[in-house]
Formats: sequence, structure tokens, C-alpha cells
Amino acid sequence: MASDPLLGKKGLGHSKLSIYYGADEYLAELQKKYELDHEIATLKSAQPDEGDPHAANAKPSTDKLLIVEKNDQNRSLKTGRLFPTPNKPDPMPLELAFLFTKITPEQMIYMWNVLTFIFCLQCLMIITYCAALATFPESFWTCTLCFAVPFAYICIQQIYIDHDVMHGVTFPVYEFQKFITHPFSDFISLPWEEFVLEHARHHASTVDLLIQGEFGWDPEEFHYALQQWAGPMGPNWYKYLLTVPWIPVIHFFGLNDTGFLFALEWWMSFPEADASGKCNKEFWTKWMPRRVKHNAVVLGLWACVWLLGTWPLGRPLSQGWRFVLPVTCAARVGFSLAWMFITNFTHSLPWNKFLENDPARTWPKLHNIMALAVGGKHRWNEMLFHDVHHAFPNAMGTLSQRGRFHGWKKVHDACVEVLSRGLWKPNGDEETEMMKSQKKRSALMKQGMAS
Repeated sequence: MASDPLLGKKGLGHSKLSIYYGADEYLAELQKKYELDHEIATLKSAQPDEGDPHAANAKPSTDKLLIVEKNDQNRSLKTGRLFPTPNKPDPMPLELAFLFTKITPEQMIYMWNVLTFIFCLQCLMIITYCAALATFPESFWTCTLCFAVPFAYICIQQIYIDHDVMHGVTFPVYEFQKFITHPFSDFISLPWEEFVLEHARHHASTVDLLIQGEFGWDPEEFHYALQQWAGPMGPNWYKYLLTVPWIPVIHFFGLNDTGFLFALEWWMSFPEADASGKCNKEFWTKWMPRRVKHNAVVLGLWACVWLLGTWPLGRPLSQGWRFVLPVTCAARVGFSLAWMFITNFTHSLPWNKFLENDPARTWPKLHNIMALAVGGKHRWNEMLFHDVHHAFPNAMGTLSQRGRFHGWKKVHDACVEVLSRGLWKPNGDEETEMMKSQKKRSALMKQGMAS
């Protein structure tokens, strides 16, 4: 199968792993997928900007977890703010149009190809690690470190690609690809469709980066509570010593979007029971089979890792854990770092205060190092302009995805312009802390670009 094309050719009939023939057929299949997974379509439509156009025919849902929580005046039940409207440029300047242009089917397919390559590379690295230990049994730590550091780095890249595809290419080209999006993140995790769904819930609930769960339950709220529960950092710095150190710990043990503890949290909330308290009608027909199938694949992969740690290394079957342990620890470090960047840093008050002063000019070396850590400056844009991403999660998608096709600098400069115009249309509400920060930041960045 390694030599097979990732997208079938017209006239060749169905392959065993795909029902797609070409780009046009892929778009048609996307529409069918949204009709089946109407929950994803509903939550995308509930986000601030327009929903996915491929989901136009999906039936809406009235489940509480799939709607924005606001009163009859369109105001948040938590803060009283009006549900904001993104300030999409109108008329659209030519230099910004590329940010809001839907990616092409060919680009969609390319993104899934990259994700498939990353999974294959992960498998190859694990096999190579086994071979290294078998060849140099006396050099355990040397072999392990040479494996663990790049493996953790690849896991960081996998999460960023996951984030890219869920915002622009929600459903895979091949059916098997939905099982390889995050199999090494934990021993049990959310299936791809629920991974997408809970992230869509996050975007529908948290519009302003610093007001989590403003329009309904956000699955990430526990993380935000750990880093912002005591108010401004300055006078309360000592309080954060009690909770912030726990953030990497809970990530490592699976309380993130691709971990087991997070999956448990989500499964306790979704799908909701019906009005009479009975089990959701799609629980046994759709959700449970997906969960079983996904985690059977995940556990099967980990069983292979266990076996690699036995007879190839001259160990009995009961000793497979000795190989599983360094592999899962390396993976957990990578996934934890990725989620701390995406979840904790971008939604923290200290980080956004730091960005206010245009640190790309004052701390250029730091920015270059951090960009390298996450996989390049096109990915670093996601850290610099996560607020832009939250304003246009569907129309723009991810900035790392845009940077992959248009270059990081073009995306960076366009985001500065979008930010300077204001992300939200004025509606009479008082400006939030984040809005004030955005004004200061965009003014300094435009000044820096002009100088």
C-alpha cells in the first residue's frame, strides 16, 4: 500500500481504503460526511464567522452542548456581552483576500498526505529505536535520547497538522486516515470526529481568548482555571505557584484534547441524554462503535510496540512494558508541549501582555528559537495571532495552514492588517482586556513594519 496514491484516479474504480476518485468527488463526499456528522456542522455554524459551506445541507441540532448559550437579547449568560460579529474586511482588499479564500481540494488532500507521512515516520522511528537497542544493548540511554527528542518533536508537528486539517479539511481522504491522527498520544483517546467536535465546542464557547466559556461550556476550562484563577499575575504571582506547575503534569497524564483523561471528561458530557433522560438515540449506533473501533486500532498499535520490546530485544513477553515506557513518555512530552503552546500560552494573560509590546522586534532571537521549536515561522504565527484565528475559525482556518501555502511573512503581515482594523464590529459593549491589548499590539506592529 505504500506505493498507492493517496487519492484514487478516475476510472480506476474504488480502492480498498477509499471511496474517492478525485478532487470534485472528495468535495461531494465532504457534504455527505457533514450530513452524517451534523453535530460538527451545527457547532461550526455556531462559531462567530460563517460555518463550513460544505455543511450547508446538514440538519441543525438543538442539543444543549451543540448551541451557543445566550439569552433572548443575544447576550452571554456569563458576562452579559453580546455575541460578537467578526469584522471581516468589506470590501475585501486584494492583499488580504488570500486569507479568506477557501483552500482548494488539492490543498486539502495535501494536508492529509502530510499527516499520513508523519504517522509513517513515527512508526519508522519506533522500529529504528528497537533496532538500535538490539544492536547496542549497552547504550540504552544514548539510543533512547536519540529517539525520544526527535520523536517528541514529530509529535508536536502532528498536533499542529491535526489542528490544520480539522479547521479546513475536517474529514480525511481515506477512511483509515482518521485512525492515525493521534494514536501515540495515549493508550485511549477520542476518535477523530469527537476530537473535531470538542474543538469546535471550544471555538463556539470561547470567542475572546481571555474569557473562557463565555458562551457555553468549554472542554478546556480546567486548564484556564489553573493559569488564571487568581486574577492579574503581578500582585498574585505567589498564588499561581500552587497551580501553574501542575499544567505540564496534567498534560503528560492525558488531560488534553488527545489524552485519556480528557476523553473521559468529554464522554461524561457527550452525547447528551434525551429529554426523558434516556440514552441518546445515536449513542449505540454511531458514537459507541466509533469509540470502540478507534481505540481498538490505538491499542493494537501499542500492542505492536509492546511486541517490539520483547523477542527482538531478547526479552520475554511480560517485559514489553520496558520498551513501551520510553516510547509513550517521549510521545507524551511532545503532545504535552504542543497542547501547552496551543491551549495554555495562547489563552493566558501574561502571554498576551507580552505580545502587546511587539516582542518580535525586541526579542527576535527568542522568537526564532520558539518558531523552530513548533516547526517553523508559519506555525509560530498561530501563537502570535491566535486571537485572529478565534475570530475567523472557519473563514480563515489556521494561520499555520495558510502559511504553508502562502509563506509565513505574507500571512504575518496580513494578520497585522486584520488586527489593526479590529477583529470585531463595534456593538456598544465595553472593550474587553483582549481588545485593548489588540489595539496596542497592532499599532506597534504596524509601526515596526513601516520602519
